[in-house]
Amino acid sequence: MHVIQGQEFLTTYTFNTGTAKHMFCKICGVKSFYIPRSHPSGYSINVHTIDPKTISALDVQQFDGGNWEANITKLNAVGKD
Repeated sequence: MHVIQGQEFLTTYTFNTGTAKHMFCKICGVKSFYIPRSHPSGYSINVHTIDPKTISALDVQQFDGGNWEANITKLNAVGKD
């Protein structure tokens, strides 16, 4: 991930295991980025932080965050057939 501008306005929040990292704007409170506990080498990026001219397509997958441990197993199995 490469932040083009405004990195000085981001702050990070962690809890519990400290693996997940939630990065918020210090000014408005919007969660811009997230490093998931389930994929600590990846990023979840708020689509509103991306320049729309750079997006050619989005793949939206529904996810039950209330039961994420069971659902992350299902999500990880998609495409491994």
